[in-house]
Amino acid sequence: MNTNLLDPNAVASGEALGILARKIVEGYRVGEHSSPFQGFAIEFAQHREYAPGDDMRHLDWKILGRTDRYYIKQYEQDTNFIAHLVVDCSASMNYGSGDVTKLHFAKGLAACLAYIILSQRDAAALALVDTGMKEYLPRTDSLGRMPHILDRLASLSAGGGTKLGVALEQVSRQARRRGIVFIVSDLFDDEEGFANGLRLLNYSGNEVIVLHTLDPFELTFPFKGQWKFTDLESVNELQTSPADIRKSYLQNFDAFRARIREICEKYNTHYALADTGKTLAEIVSGYLAFRQGKGRP
Repeated sequence: MNTNLLDPNAVASGEALGILARKIVEGYRVGEHSSPFQGFAIEFAQHREYAPGDDMRHLDWKILGRTDRYYIKQYEQDTNFIAHLVVDCSASMNYGSGDVTKLHFAKGLAACLAYIILSQRDAAALALVDTGMKEYLPRTDSLGRMPHILDRLASLSAGGGTKLGVALEQVSRQARRRGIVFIVSDLFDDEEGFANGLRLLNYSGNEVIVLHTLDPFELTFPFKGQWKFTDLESVNELQTSPADIRKSYLQNFDAFRARIREICEKYNTHYALADTGKTLAEIVSGYLAFRQGKGRP
């Protein structure tokens, strides 16, 4: 198992705080999260291949007898909520002013959240997006599937453009049951498309959380001397003195973030800055502590 993405401090603080659904979710198991459903009806959902750590009581013995293969039966009440972890892997995520790029930080953030969610016996699904949803790892409630999630994140590379609106529309089709959607992205894209994606996720009843992943140099623009700036998602370049454009850059960037926050507020989405200059533990514990203090609406 590739454990390089799992920050032990982030995981420890996250497990201590936990992740509770703040909206009513369509849960599968009687647990800590509010559900809109009454009663205890158990409805079969699907089979999936057995993974180490799965509860042997859910083995389908008929399939084992026929095929000599191990499959787990999953039911509609097998988990409290499903969290969809949406990770932006467009080319702009390759930027990093230090040793850590935005993509690497996003991978670590998604890995820690997935581990925390699975360790509390909820379910996680992973969506990797750029101009669309390029890959989707279906939901699992088994901590035994964590190596697969980690390996896929570790091998993920960034490239190409961004169409977050298209990607989120595709994610909304997968997130049909009300749960939690984490969006880990720098959001360098068409804002109207992003807004439409949030609208669709919110309309489905999901609780949506945007973790705006930005490098500290993008936030403060501390460059000196002469620089040539290259758009990672196009061929556009600009050679200039940062001192000449710092004021206008910061004004425009602050206005961009303000617009993103307004869009999030409009569609009942929580916005949190994921500054890659901070540790994963700071981001995870800071957000979850805020979330815990805020409680349910």
